[in-house]
Amino acid sequence: MIDSDTALTRCEDLIAMARRMGADAADAVMRADASEGIEIRLGKLESVDRSESESIGLRVFVGQRSASIHTSDFSAEAFETLAERALAMAKIAPEDRYAGLAPQDRLFVGEMPDLDLFDARETSPEELRERALEAEDAARSVPGVTNSNGGGASRSHSVVALATSAGFARGYEASGHAISASVVAGEGGRMQTDSHFRSARHAEDLPDPASIGAEAGRRAVARLDPGTLRSGRMPVVFDPRVGGSLIGHILSAMSGPAVARKASFLIGHEDEDLFAPEIRILEDPLLMRGPRSRPFDGEGLECVPRALVENGRIFGWMTNSASARQLDRPMTGHAARGGGGAPGVSASNVYMEAGAASPADLMADISDGLYVTHLFDQGVNLVTGDYSRGASGFRIVNGAVAGPVAEITVAGNLLDMVRALVPANDLERFRALDVPTVRVDGMTVAGS
Repeated sequence: MIDSDTALTRCEDLIAMARRMGADAADAVMRADASEGIEIRLGKLESVDRSESESIGLRVFVGQRSASIHTSDFSAEAFETLAERALAMAKIAPEDRYAGLAPQDRLFVGEMPDLDLFDARETSPEELRERALEAEDAARSVPGVTNSNGGGASRSHSVVALATSAGFARGYEASGHAISASVVAGEGGRMQTDSHFRSARHAEDLPDPASIGAEAGRRAVARLDPGTLRSGRMPVVFDPRVGGSLIGHILSAMSGPAVARKASFLIGHEDEDLFAPEIRILEDPLLMRGPRSRPFDGEGLECVPRALVENGRIFGWMTNSASARQLDRPMTGHAARGGGGAPGVSASNVYMEAGAASPADLMADISDGLYVTHLFDQGVNLVTGDYSRGASGFRIVNGAVAGPVAEITVAGNLLDMVRALVPANDLERFRALDVPTVRVDGMTVAGS
């Protein structure tokens, strides 16, 4: 696979060609990805997958008109055709007074931080197979597990490069390792399935595969013979593996492009105390070996750690250059790019700080409530904040987790929910968005 220097050269060559053909400004982003994965089922090899891909995207500006196009053909003829088509498209595109590259004086300069995102150690297919087998064996060994959906292990390698006609040209490499297991508990109509996985930039940061499998088995067995619970308003406690989605909705509503489209329930509330004063939600794009770490954003601005929520308030809107111009707000270094198209917005390595109480203490005064471990459907309206999702998990009875429940709906409004958020002290940092166990009082639960 190509290295970041080769990727940058391709980006710069494509930009130079577009400028020679008449583009007023241009940027190019390249991604190269390679991955290898092993799937085991019932102790036997199920599949071996390997994939490699390379693509480059070009965005050109002619005045206030722009167009984007991408290709996986890196020949000189293909680059010339790509630039010609992009310019032809831009000339007939509608004018956008907010379009344009990030200003030169805002571009990242200086030494690139070493975030240790790339694990240079090779992982053989045999090693991947052993990890997958160990995870599945441990899951199948849990009493009550009756079948397996499989165990898996994978390794990936990626290269990202970005260049702009304003003078920015940087790239970096990253790797990823993952282990997963999914099993079935019970027989016939009683069957329940669950899973567990972990991922890391470096293989040495992964937990033992057996612990991943054992957790998948325990989760599946715990879901056997679910009941239901009465409908009404009650405290709801969210497991960390689903609680992060609540913060994800807040981040989506803090997106500058969403605010510019009037598609955020936070509009008009940015100067209000929305959270309890002790709640802090932080972002650290420079986290060593972090799952979403990056030294610069999708437009070449430096990424910096910041508090997204502090002292009860959001810090503002996460912007790219276009939404910053439209909203007359600062650029925040949150631009995100895929293989082509205009930049969107994304946060990096977000987490809610842990609270003081243990999960058990958080539930201690709940006489009748719900502990949610799974969420389904997409019943979230980011314009109004209305929230309604299918759920399953466990009853909370007299302060303790009781039997499993399923076919439940939890509902509320995100503005009310964030005001009621109370975090426990069990934060773990390994996902792109991490929260501890969180409690939200006063939600509407629909059961039997």
